[in-house]
Amino acid sequence: MEAERMLHAEEVGELADQLRVDTIRCSTRAGSGHPTSSLSAADLLAVLISRHLRYDWTNPRSRANDHLIFSKGHASPLLYAVFKAVGAISDEELVDTYRQFGSRLQGHPTPALPWVDVATGSLGQGLPVAVGIALAGQHLDHLPFHVWVLCGDSETAEGSIWEALDKAGHYGLRNLTAIVDVNRLGQRGPTELEWDLDTYRRRIEAFGCQALVIDGHDLAAIDDALSRARQATGPTVVLARTVKGKGVPEIENQPDWHGKSLKPDQAERAVAALGGVRQTRVSGPRPEPVPPVPTPTAAPPALPRYDRGTKVATRNAYGEALRAVGARPDVVALDGEVSDSTRADRFAEAYPERFFEMFISEQQLVAAAVGLQVRGYRPFASSFAAFLSRAYDFIRMAGISRADIVLSGSHAGVEIGADGPSQMGLEDLAALRAVHGSTVLYPSDAVSCAALVARMVDHRGVTYLRTTRGAHPVLYDNDDSFPIGGSKLLRTGGDDQVALVGAGVTAHNCLAAADRLAGEGIGTRVIDLYSVKPVDRDRLLDAVRATGGRLVVVEDHYPEGGLGSAVLEALADLAEVRVTHLAVRGLPTSGTPAELMDQAGIGPEAITRAARALVSGSR
Repeated sequence: MEAERMLHAEEVGELADQLRVDTIRCSTRAGSGHPTSSLSAADLLAVLISRHLRYDWTNPRSRANDHLIFSKGHASPLLYAVFKAVGAISDEELVDTYRQFGSRLQGHPTPALPWVDVATGSLGQGLPVAVGIALAGQHLDHLPFHVWVLCGDSETAEGSIWEALDKAGHYGLRNLTAIVDVNRLGQRGPTELEWDLDTYRRRIEAFGCQALVIDGHDLAAIDDALSRARQATGPTVVLARTVKGKGVPEIENQPDWHGKSLKPDQAERAVAALGGVRQTRVSGPRPEPVPPVPTPTAAPPALPRYDRGTKVATRNAYGEALRAVGARPDVVALDGEVSDSTRADRFAEAYPERFFEMFISEQQLVAAAVGLQVRGYRPFASSFAAFLSRAYDFIRMAGISRADIVLSGSHAGVEIGADGPSQMGLEDLAALRAVHGSTVLYPSDAVSCAALVARMVDHRGVTYLRTTRGAHPVLYDNDDSFPIGGSKLLRTGGDDQVALVGAGVTAHNCLAAADRLAGEGIGTRVIDLYSVKPVDRDRLLDAVRATGGRLVVVEDHYPEGGLGSAVLEALADLAEVRVTHLAVRGLPTSGTPAELMDQAGIGPEAITRAARALVSGSR
């Protein structure tokens, strides 16, 4: 094996052919993959890693490193061939384990590999995440690292790409370069613009980014473009005209080869034509050392305090608590141009240098949060609960990336009143519960909301906080504890005949119903199930034992996947449970909160009737 060293310009072509050979070898051995999408970008990556990417491959967590993101994650054979070329993985791991069960070289990249920042493969996501990383570098870290993103031409049809370029231009991200592999062919045939690079250029420039149009197989042109990108005064997009399948004549520029590996005999011919297997090792430029990040030493936050019985909206408590935890320098906040409603504006007023306005672009909102956490920040991203549905695929991929982000969704449920169903988050609990490794919280008062905000700062994974628009009475003392996975027993008597289970606004409706039931001599237990995922199974089991299995679960949410589902799943192994599930089952309209909750059957009167029926034995 050759000694580790930086390649000269004339040797880069040899490296590019090694990347092509290794792309073919690993995908053919696996029997699947995307070699043609990798072959087209091999020259681009050969120049980048050998001459421009400043990266210490022995220390992937170095704060000084550049970042490399494959937005076109299906080109993973090329990425893993790069990892072999820099000595990060062995030839055996590349060829023998790619796409195999238990391998860290999965079909699309994930952070199971320490050199991979985020999972990609759902197109249109790598560049938006890179915007978040670049924001951190330029506006928070003030470090000279650069963020390089390999994009496919097909993914430029995704609106999220243009959201990313818009925000890159708005924030003047001179440390961000997107390299678009314009190979003309998508999965089923030609892309929308094929090789119309002038149209690509005009669109990119309209978003405030510099476009550099090059031949993506001209090594000198690539080298020059990447040099210019590094010295740019704003975001740069390199538009590289390439040929899909480049280097293998029998499949070059052929429309039916996307996502198909070469047969063994084809691979053998292709490898031979490319000069055979090589073991060239390259060490590109290293970053200059930078000081280590200081460990946050702030005292526990001085959370807002509230008097019992005072009416406070949990969205207000969220904003005030977010401002309080902002005393930690690693806490950052983002919003989608609704911060006066989500109350994230409280943080923005106190810490404007750590607040990022993403405007009405919820995909970029979540993606930027994911990018910021790559750099070690603790992002809180806020919007209406309903509008986060626009970014659901980004939230899903954040779970796959095991990203540590907090999402806050306000204006949840029919409780918001007259704005109508387009503004009502009624699917959010189900959607967020389904995300891998997620935590879902729905506080019922200001005290619990503030306490949960403090806990979320260091909580792992995707954490979702659902807040309420209207003001409701404070239920708890300021020093009460609210562990994630817990619940609160709001009311119990000596002989509870039924348990009412709610969260958020329905906890208050359950208390009102319990008062009515007490007047009828029906002993009632009320549970505030503020942690929807993970759910407090022990508290539910106690309620089952105490009431003979009679539970009424009430939620301001559609019936599928929310609070009721969490309860039923937790108790699925019990035969003696009788659950009445009250939820929003019709399409809401405008109205007052009380009118809409009564119409939906989740108001105090409906809860009272359901509990009475359970106790009497009728359904």
